[in-house]
Amino acid sequence: MDNQSFVKAWKWQVAFSLLLCSWGWVSGQLRYSVAEESHPGTVVGNVAQDLGVNLADISRRRLSLGAEGSSRLFSIEQKNGALVVDERIDRESLCGSSLSCLLHLELVAENPLELHSLEIEVLDINDNSPIFPSANQIINITEVFASPGMRFQLETAIDLDAGKNGINQYKLNPNPYFSLLVKHRKDGTLIAELVLEKSLDREEKAEHKLILTAIDGGEPPRSGTTQIAVIVLDINDNAPVFDQSNYKISVFENIPLNTVIIRLNATDVDEGANGEISYSFDHHTLDSAKRIFKINSKTSEITTIDTLDFEDSDFYELYVKVTDKGSPKLEGHCVIQIEVKDVNDNTPEIYFTSKSNEVPENAPVGTVVGFIAVRDKDSGKNGEIKLEVSPNLPFKIQPMSQRYALVTSGHLDREKLSQYTITLTASDLGSPPLSSQITVSLNISDVNDNPPAFLHNVYNAFIAENNEAGRLLCTVSAVDPDEGANANLIYSIAESHIHSSPVSSFVYINSDSGNIYAQRSFDYEQFQVLQITARVEDSGSPRLSSNVSVFLFILDTNDNSPTILYPEDPGETIAQETIPRSAAAGYLVSKVSAVDVDSGHNAWLLYSLLQSASPALFHISEYTGEVRTLRGLHETDNMEHRLVISVSDHGEPSMTTTATILVNILDTIAQESPKSQDFLTNAKSTPDLTLYLIVSLVAISAVFLVTFTILLVRCLRKNYDSGCGFCFTNKSLSTSYMDQYKPTLYLNTDGTLKYMEVRMAPPEAPGSCYPACFPPAADIPNFTLTQSLNDPHVSGLVELTNPSSDSSWVNETNQVRY
Repeated sequence: MDNQSFVKAWKWQVAFSLLLCSWGWVSGQLRYSVAEESHPGTVVGNVAQDLGVNLADISRRRLSLGAEGSSRLFSIEQKNGALVVDERIDRESLCGSSLSCLLHLELVAENPLELHSLEIEVLDINDNSPIFPSANQIINITEVFASPGMRFQLETAIDLDAGKNGINQYKLNPNPYFSLLVKHRKDGTLIAELVLEKSLDREEKAEHKLILTAIDGGEPPRSGTTQIAVIVLDINDNAPVFDQSNYKISVFENIPLNTVIIRLNATDVDEGANGEISYSFDHHTLDSAKRIFKINSKTSEITTIDTLDFEDSDFYELYVKVTDKGSPKLEGHCVIQIEVKDVNDNTPEIYFTSKSNEVPENAPVGTVVGFIAVRDKDSGKNGEIKLEVSPNLPFKIQPMSQRYALVTSGHLDREKLSQYTITLTASDLGSPPLSSQITVSLNISDVNDNPPAFLHNVYNAFIAENNEAGRLLCTVSAVDPDEGANANLIYSIAESHIHSSPVSSFVYINSDSGNIYAQRSFDYEQFQVLQITARVEDSGSPRLSSNVSVFLFILDTNDNSPTILYPEDPGETIAQETIPRSAAAGYLVSKVSAVDVDSGHNAWLLYSLLQSASPALFHISEYTGEVRTLRGLHETDNMEHRLVISVSDHGEPSMTTTATILVNILDTIAQESPKSQDFLTNAKSTPDLTLYLIVSLVAISAVFLVTFTILLVRCLRKNYDSGCGFCFTNKSLSTSYMDQYKPTLYLNTDGTLKYMEVRMAPPEAPGSCYPACFPPAADIPNFTLTQSLNDPHVSGLVELTNPSSDSSWVNETNQVRY
C-alpha cells in the first residue's frame, strides 16, 4: 500500500476545548494518522494550521513536543508548523498485535503557554507474512478409531500485522480424506482444525502429506505454509478426558510466586501405557502466559513463576492438553480462563510541564504557572487520584479535563520572597492509600515596582566660604529593593535657579556615586544657605525616581576688614574734632563707628587707641568706640592732639582698620554741634548704659537657654527616628557651641543701645554631610527673615519675634532686636 495515501488520510479532531481568559491557557486535542514504515520527513499534518496559529507567529509560539511517550519519532518544523516523521515507525514493536495503535503525545506552545493532547494513529501496512511455529506438523491417527467427522487441531500461524492485514483464511490442498474447518477464538484469532472426511486404512495408505496455507487480508495478500504429515496408527482407542472442558478462576495480582492457582483432573480408561497421561500447554497458549504460569506434567498443578501485574494484563487463557502414552498417543484438551484482580500496588505519578521556572511578581491572580498530569496504573478506587499543593503558599490547583493547572492564588512580591518551593502531593483512594510527591522550584522575577529611596529625609552640608572649585560638599545615597536594571541608580540635580543663576553653575553631582561637588567658590556675604534638590532615578521600565532636599550652609571666614563709617575717609583730609578747655573728665570727644560684613567673632569689633599726642588725656571705649577725656584739661596741655584709632575684629587671624582724628582744644566754644551726621539731632540725654547692658545680657541668656534646651530635647528624642547624625553627642561639642554665644552690641550715636547680635555658627566641617536635626522653617512659629539695618550685604538674619516660643537651632545668624 502506498504510504502517501495513508499520510493524506489524516484527520484533525478536537476532543475538547476550554478557554479561560483569566488563566491565559488553552487546552485541546489533535488527532492524526500515519502509516508505519513511513520515510523520515513524511508530513503527518500541520499542527500550526489546525491550531489556528498564523505563519508569522510560528517562530514566536515555539511549538514543540513534550518529552514523554514516543515524541522521539516525530518533530515539528519551526518554519511551517508541520508534524513530520523523524525515525522509522514499526507498528508491531510499538503496539504488538493490538487492533488499535494510538501514540499519545503532548504539544506545547508558548507566548502564551498552551498544552494540547496529540494522538497519532499508526496505520498498519501488510509488511509481515504469516508464519507457522514449525515447518512440519505430525498427526498420528489410529486407523480403527478414526471415524469420519473426527477433528484434529492444527498449529495456528502467527502474523505480526493486525486488522485486515492479519490472517483471515486458511487453505488446505485438495485431498479425498481431509477437509479444513476454520473457527474464531474469543479474541478473534482464527483456529484451523483438520476434519477427517472418510475412514483411514493404514494398509491402503500409511501416511498422508498435506499443505496448510495461511493467507492474510493485505493488498497484495501474503501467505505462509506448513507441511502436515498424517500418520495412520493402530489402536489406543481411548483418549484422556478432562472432567470439564472450561475452567474459570480469579486471582489477585499480588499473590506470591509459586502459588498453585488450580489443579486439573483428567482420566484415561485405557490401561498400561495407553492409560498413563501427562499434562502440558498446547500451542494455542500465548508465550506471554507461559512466562507467568507453568504446569506440572504429572500432578497437573498450575503455578505462578512470575509476578502478576493487573496493569499489564488482566486476563489470561491457558490451553492445556493431556496426552497418554499409547501408540498412537491420544490427547484431551481444556481451556483455563484466569481473571486477574487489581490491588493498590502502584503509586500515583505526577508530571509537571512548564517552559519557564519564573513568574513576574506583578502576575495577576489566576496566572497559569504550569500544567500537571497525574496517572495511576491501578483501576477503580485504586486509580482515583486526589492532588494537593503545599499550604500557605499563593498557589492553588485548578482542575481541568484530564489534567490540572497550577495557578497563582495571591499577589507575589519578589522583595519579600524571591523563590517558592512548591510541593505537589498526589494520593489515590485505595486502601491503604498510596501517595507520591514532586517539588517544583519557582523563581519570582523582578518588576520595577519600588522607587529608590534616600537614606535620609534631608541632607545638610557645611563648607567654609572661599572654597576651591571641585571640592566635595556632600554625598547623598539611596537604595532600591528591586534588582538588576531596576536597581541601577542614577543621581542628578533637579533644575532650578539660585539668585537667577542655574543650580548647575553652583554644584555638580556624580551620577554614579551621588557625590556633590562645588562648581565655584562661595561667598558667605553673598548667601549663607543654598537649597538644592537631589534626584535619584532607577533604570527600570518605567523609570521611578525620588527627590531629597540638600542644604549647603556656607560658613563665614574672616575675609573682610572692618569698615569705618565715622569718621569718614574723605581722602587726604583728617577728621577734626573740637573740645572746650573747660571739658571735664569723661567728656565725649568723638565716637568712632565701624561695621564688619563678616559675622560672629569675625564681625565682633574691638576699638583701641594706637597713638595720641598726650596718651594720658584721652581714652576710647573698646566696645562702643567713644573717645572721652580721662581728666580735665590744663592750661599746659597742647592745643592740638592727633589720635590714631585701631578697629580690629576677633577673626583668626584678626584684621584691622585705622582712623585718624585731629582734636583741637578751644578756650571757648560758642555752641556745641553734633560731631557727625550719623549722630542723632536733639538726642535725649544718655540713659544709664549699665541698665541697658544688664537687660540685654539677661535677654541674651534667656534666648540661649531656651534654644539650647529645645535643641537638646529634640535631638535626643528624634535621634533614631529622623536619622540625625549631627547632635550634641559629647561634652566637647556642646562646650564649643557655648563658646559661640557671645554678643555684639551696636549703639546709637548718643550712646543708647541700637541693637545686639547673637551669632551662632558651628565649627567648620567642610565636605561633611549631616542629616538635619531640626524641623523645616515652616514648623517654627513666628520665624521670619529680616535684612540687617547696617549692612546691606549681610542677608538671612533670623529674627525671633517670639523668643519664648518653641524654636529649633538653625545654622544662621540670630539677631535679637529690642
